[in-house]
Amino acid sequence: MKLYYIPGACSLAPHIVMHELGLDVTLVKVDHKTHTTEDGRDFYELSPFGYVPVLALDDGDVLREGPAILQFLADLQPALRLTPDGGTRERLRLQEWLGFINSEIHKGFIPLLYAVAAGKYGVEHAKPKLEKRYAWIDAQLADRPYLMGDTYTVADAYLFALTQWGQAPWLASVYRADIHFDALSHLQAWYLRMRERPAVRLALAAEGLK
Repeated sequence: MKLYYIPGACSLAPHIVMHELGLDVTLVKVDHKTHTTEDGRDFYELSPFGYVPVLALDDGDVLREGPAILQFLADLQPALRLTPDGGTRERLRLQEWLGFINSEIHKGFIPLLYAVAAGKYGVEHAKPKLEKRYAWIDAQLADRPYLMGDTYTVADAYLFALTQWGQAPWLASVYRADIHFDALSHLQAWYLRMRERPAVRLALAAEGLK
């Protein structure tokens, strides 16, 4: 398998999960300006919209959406429990988290990361909405170490990859969206707990993130 990624982008999430599971996956870096891959391909041939992550499977099939890639990878090693079993209430809860992170957090960052394109109106509406979503996440983490409770899942890896786009001294920020997390103590504790995971540290180091 090959994982096409951009350093510090949302593709950090499946990169982390690869290390958590000990999977043999080849990393292929994508230049975000030219949309060419380090092995010489036009990335638009793999991803029509130029988005990462993309997971190219050994049988020639390609997965292009982060939540689907995360679940696919975790299901390769079910004993490690990065996703609950299919057909269970817990699996639905995981998918609920992935859907929330994808639509409310990931999408919510876009106007802040591309403030010039979004314009003042877009930023003024996006920032308080994203702050409200993160305040809610902070409250959920008040009595649990991970999003799903005591068990670490792929949802944590996804949220970690996005949260580092914000601003706080404890973040490994690369994009620096105009949203600050210093007042969210439970989120900070969760983030620092995530940073101590060997798989997270390996992925950050491989992508050149501090």
